[in-house]
Amino acid sequence: MPTSSAEQTHQEYSDYTGLIRWVILVAVMLGTILEVLDVSIVNVAIPDMMGNLGATIDEIGWVSTGYIISNVIVLPLTGWLSTHFGRKRYLAGSIILFTIASFMCGISHSLNELIFFRIIQGAGGAALISTAQATLIEVFPPQQLGVVQGIYSIGVVVAPTIGPTIGGWITDNYSWPWIFFVNIPIGITAATLVILFLKDSRFQKRGSAKVDFPGIFFLAVGLGCMQTVLEKGERDDWFQSDFIARLTVISVIALIIFVYWELKTTDPAVNLRILKNRSFMAGTLFASVLGFGLYGVVFILPIFLQDVRNYTAEQTGLMFLPGGLATMFVAPIIGRLVNKVSPRILVFIGAVTFAYSMFMIYTLSPNTGPEQIFVPLIIRGAAMGFIFIPLTLAALTGLRGKDLAYGTGLFNLMRQLGGSIGIAFLSTYVDNRMNFHRSYLVQDINVYNPAYQIRLANLEHAFLAKGATPYIAVRQAYGVLDGIVQQQSAIMAYSDALLIIAISFVVTLPLLLLFKKGVPEHLQGGGGGMH
Repeated sequence: MPTSSAEQTHQEYSDYTGLIRWVILVAVMLGTILEVLDVSIVNVAIPDMMGNLGATIDEIGWVSTGYIISNVIVLPLTGWLSTHFGRKRYLAGSIILFTIASFMCGISHSLNELIFFRIIQGAGGAALISTAQATLIEVFPPQQLGVVQGIYSIGVVVAPTIGPTIGGWITDNYSWPWIFFVNIPIGITAATLVILFLKDSRFQKRGSAKVDFPGIFFLAVGLGCMQTVLEKGERDDWFQSDFIARLTVISVIALIIFVYWELKTTDPAVNLRILKNRSFMAGTLFASVLGFGLYGVVFILPIFLQDVRNYTAEQTGLMFLPGGLATMFVAPIIGRLVNKVSPRILVFIGAVTFAYSMFMIYTLSPNTGPEQIFVPLIIRGAAMGFIFIPLTLAALTGLRGKDLAYGTGLFNLMRQLGGSIGIAFLSTYVDNRMNFHRSYLVQDINVYNPAYQIRLANLEHAFLAKGATPYIAVRQAYGVLDGIVQQQSAIMAYSDALLIIAISFVVTLPLLLLFKKGVPEHLQGGGGGMH
């Protein structure tokens, strides 16, 4: 007699004792922290790498770009790779690959070596989130998933926030290779725990599917070109560059062929058919907005604080730290609530709170104090706790077996692409809005404006009183006024960018209507202690 779905589920969970499940949680969480932390921790050490390796800003940028491109290409393939090689072998192998690549990055003596091993590192890092999430959903009983995801999300959400602080401290006190060497003991521990305690999924038959070479090829070309455009487009003035224009055309064509092929073939490398699942589709789309907001804020606020407000890198990192602590505090609470409160309600509260925190910072001025940024970032951190856990569970826990493995890859790909698109869009948007506001503000700088004439005269007198010649005093006065205009236009531009982030969360709220009403059946149950 065939085994029922409920019996299969019970058998899956009976493979592990309560203690072993929590050991596996520690293992995959360590791997996730490695991957997420590495993205943000490296950026702080870029100036030191430039000096040590004799690289230009364009050349050193490939240290980050190479990692992200390989990561983005492999992410949607993690479901197929996990099935083909077996979950245990693939996850342990990815951690080992990431750890070895970290060591090789640390001992690299040239820029080309460093970029090559960063690409290898990115390929290994793809499994450390997507396969980890699929593993937890299959290893832990549904009633425990809320608490488990609450603990796990600390690594995913908090690591990007504290990464710059840790990276700055390591770089200042040691040297840039140590931002890679610190990965080694963590990686060895995570890989050892996975090898010793994790088993392959009962729902995946290893090596059963054919290798979808066309699908993998068109995916790699499409996403690789897209990510390169997003990383380099703003610096190369977007479609004014023939290189960027060609890559865009290649990316669009390759991705269209990829989608057509994957929907047609019987053994796809990426199973796009799971997008028919309404909750998964809505959750995946919302994940892209989450990436836009999460990475967008971490990108533009440090630039504002350091370039406009003259904060140091360490001071900037400390501004974000309480927000990370707020997420750590809220996440376990939300982890228990998801068994009792509808995910759509929790995500709605988180999204509205996130948008409100952005609006609070939106009211920036030249006199904005640290507390006026500090408090909204704490609120933002709490909002992340409300969004990440219920969104992940609502999107993924309705999937099983192969579909779950494919789903986690797509879910994390969309979050990553949302972040990449956000950074590319916001960097261009801030520059354009800065020019717009400057052109508007300089209209008031003319001889017919009494306020301008009074301000200019006061500045000239002040410089004359300090011993400057009349000619020099006039030049210095104009310089001060130009600096004020530049600062004000920058503040207004960054405020506009924060408002865009807030609006993006508000306009995507209707997606929550696609989630199932109430608490999904697979999440209903008790609190989730060690069973």
